[in-house]
Amino acid sequence: MLIIAGLGNPGPKYQNNRHNIGFMAADEIARRWRFGPERAKFQSVVSEGEVDGTKILLMKPQTYMNESGRAVGEAARFYKVPPADIIVFHDEIDMAPGRFRMKKGGGAAGQNGIRSLISHLGADFRRARMGIGHPGEAHLVMPHVLGDFHKAEQPWLDAMLQACADALPFAVAGEDDRYQGEVMRLAPAPKFSPRQQARGDQG
Repeated sequence: MLIIAGLGNPGPKYQNNRHNIGFMAADEIARRWRFGPERAKFQSVVSEGEVDGTKILLMKPQTYMNESGRAVGEAARFYKVPPADIIVFHDEIDMAPGRFRMKKGGGAAGQNGIRSLISHLGADFRRARMGIGHPGEAHLVMPHVLGDFHKAEQPWLDAMLQACADALPFAVAGEDDRYQGEVMRLAPAPKFSPRQQARGDQG
């Protein structure tokens, strides 16, 4: 069994925020693989399904981003799922818009949802990092991540979400490098972002 968690903040106010790209990825995975109906469990909205014969619990923690680890940790303990079988989709400001990278372990790099997960799970879960770009100045980070995606960003966003769902069998099989490569093949990142400049890929 795998746990796949998309990170975000609950409620319509945050629905289209860049910070909610993890929720968007979870929704696209559920749609693409025809997961069961959503229900409330583990302080989350969850649904269940299978990808290539592997059972998956899909989670959207409703604890707000900064407490995501409480929800995912509760589910992991209940099902006895080790960190290596937990994949977390989240926004990454230190990657250019539309870039995608898989990573296992490491620090939080300022992402409070990841920091919470590390505190509840340890560091060795798998991170599906979805680039949203950096606004350029530290004081602009909060309004950037809590701002909605611009219309100009929608093409690369839609392509990346669909690619993350379509290529998922590679991640389910534990082939993270192949998964990363297939996502970027299906949804190449834009060469230029009309509104954002990232500081460049790190980590």
